[in-house]
Amino acid sequence: MGRVTSPDPELSPRRAARAEAERLATAALSLPVVPPAPAEPTTRRQLREAATGAIAVSPGVGRAPRPTSGDPRPGVLERLRAAGAALASLPARRRRRLAIAAGSAIAILIGSALVIGAVAGSGADATASATVDDAALTAVAAGPPAVPAAGLPVPEVSAVAATATPCDDPAFTAALAAGDDAAALAAAGGGSAFRAAVASGIAPCVSLSDPNREWVVVNKQRPLDPLDYRAGDLIMPQNVRALEDSALRAAAANALTAMVKAASDAGAGEIGYLSAFRSYSTQQSTYAGRVAVGGVAEADRESARAGYSEHQSGLAVDIVPCDRSCGTLDDVAASTQGAWVREHAWEFGFITRYAQGRESVSGYEPEAWHQRYIGPELARAYHEGGYTTLEEFFGLPAAPTY
Repeated sequence: MGRVTSPDPELSPRRAARAEAERLATAALSLPVVPPAPAEPTTRRQLREAATGAIAVSPGVGRAPRPTSGDPRPGVLERLRAAGAALASLPARRRRRLAIAAGSAIAILIGSALVIGAVAGSGADATASATVDDAALTAVAAGPPAVPAAGLPVPEVSAVAATATPCDDPAFTAALAAGDDAAALAAAGGGSAFRAAVASGIAPCVSLSDPNREWVVVNKQRPLDPLDYRAGDLIMPQNVRALEDSALRAAAANALTAMVKAASDAGAGEIGYLSAFRSYSTQQSTYAGRVAVGGVAEADRESARAGYSEHQSGLAVDIVPCDRSCGTLDDVAASTQGAWVREHAWEFGFITRYAQGRESVSGYEPEAWHQRYIGPELARAYHEGGYTTLEEFFGLPAAPTY
């Protein structure tokens, strides 16, 4: 059989009808008010330009203003209806070719609705139906809705306040710089607010290692800095019986004087003290004596190593009950003075530092006689919060060993 030559499109009524339908579909979808009659697209570039122009719906140069009522664009609906019919008459292959030629987007008549689909050269089939919904055509012809005179709605954004920190308060930082612990606590909002800020980690300007602060924490994991620290404001408490010539920092000494007087006025008896400040060298001797008697393990349960002792801070005092004479440290827990101190010491800024059953946290056996001064504001927060160790009070890890 000889080679069959494809008939000339100009001589083929079927091919000519398809070309005419494609031309009508492309021309009908272009939206200028007075569209020029486009030439029949014959090349890939012409098909792309025709298809792209057919679905341009945003206002642009050369476009007439959209009417406020009625047919949004005179003659547009008629051209869209003609486009629907023309597209429906094209075979699937020709519709796909037109979609590919569009390159970015094409108007597709599906069923009774007009769908604007992004083609982007994907080659997806475009399907069409002979029936077209007038409402859908009107919406497409009208283009996007007009922007209201008041403008587009603006989303409401709720501001979230940053976490408040005392370190951002000039009054607080000024009090810290001046070494005024009472003023710093007042600026922070009181002892409970200060404790909460420090324990939560939002007050990095507060040091729990500064030995000059009433809130310094000294334990087996937190030595004094420097190790041989010695406070500069040591004084002897007034009107308090001292069994040794041992001073306290001024605030602690004055508080002890007030507490001893209050206990006496309340009928609890006289309170004296055995030991308060101990220097680095004195603590070395004290600890060595304990080691000589019971060994290192036993000594570490009842005595601090030099540089790790609260006594060296000048903020700790070992009280004893006194009548005509004074008892021993072991007599405190069962005495009327000891009972009164447990109930009221916080009112004067003192806490029982090493409480019963807390050795696993504090590192020491219970010592009813060991009173630690942290100031009345913090002592109130400590008491009202039900705390039994400074480690828990400030959110620090337990320190049972060195």
